[in-house]
Amino acid sequence: MPSRKTLLAAIAAASLLTGGLSVTAAAAAPAPADPAPSAAAVPNKHLTGYWQNFVNPATPQKLSEVSDNFDVIVLSFAGQDTSRPGGITFGVDPELSTALGGYTDDDLKADIEAKKAAGKSVVLAIGGERGNVDFSSPESVTNFAADFSAIAADYGIQGLDIDLEHGFDVPNVAAAVTQLREEIGEGFLLTMAPQTIDLQPTGTYMQLIAEVKDLVTVVHPQFYNSGSMNGCDGSVVAQGDVDFITAQACLLLDVLEPEQVSLGLPATSQAAGSGYVEPSIVIAALDCLTKGESCGDYKPETTWPGLGGVMTWSTAWDAGSGNSFSDPIRAHLDALG
Repeated sequence: MPSRKTLLAAIAAASLLTGGLSVTAAAAAPAPADPAPSAAAVPNKHLTGYWQNFVNPATPQKLSEVSDNFDVIVLSFAGQDTSRPGGITFGVDPELSTALGGYTDDDLKADIEAKKAAGKSVVLAIGGERGNVDFSSPESVTNFAADFSAIAADYGIQGLDIDLEHGFDVPNVAAAVTQLREEIGEGFLLTMAPQTIDLQPTGTYMQLIAEVKDLVTVVHPQFYNSGSMNGCDGSVVAQGDVDFITAQACLLLDVLEPEQVSLGLPATSQAAGSGYVEPSIVIAALDCLTKGESCGDYKPETTWPGLGGVMTWSTAWDAGSGNSFSDPIRAHLDALG
């Protein structure tokens, strides 16, 4: 049985909760801080593909024709409005429209909605090999955010893919990302496609990731069109084998959660100037990073079972090869679970 002293203490404590003193206690307590914005998610073990909004030797595609193998579709690319700093445009490329027998903006919007209804995610890329966006000033940030938000609302686009390949102002791009998250809301997806040189410790994308880490959905580096690079173990790795992928992926895995990292490879040998590897090499890299199996000379000291997935350039090149990339990679991602 509790002592009289213990009972009196309990009664006094209860009076603080039920009497006038409870107001004073509540007022003295600090207000809870607003939670930091968090990154929107895509399915783990996802397959991302870039949809080409232009014509080249790859098979022209309507968005509706993109294989169901892909969980995330990146529309490539937004155009640059050179009449105003930071301005961008977007719509079906006229040459692609002609090649597809009259594919319109309204057709694309309907296809985006159908893909989303099927559980796919759709984002819009800026940059690319031949594209760029002006992020040189606060005015350009404001203009970009306004244009992107309007395009996203019009087309039903869920987020931004940063594929800037010619350098950019890190603080201004980070500011643009933050503005877009505020305007689009919790469902805002943020993906990035850095070149291998930008994955080095002082690389531009590493600096950007440090600024917006909490908003990153996934980073899928381009492990192609690259010279030899330094790996995270101090080795120098060259394109063409599993080590080139795994010994650079760990650079990102040291600063991001595994779910925020994917592996980017071309769908066919024609899809990139260099760096194509057979799907079996991509599968080996997945197994090395997630299970410690099928590694090359580099074997990581740990494994990352939660690794995000795989990205490929592009859905059109993949389609033209009879889904020779996406079919085996989809099957293996599903097996990894």
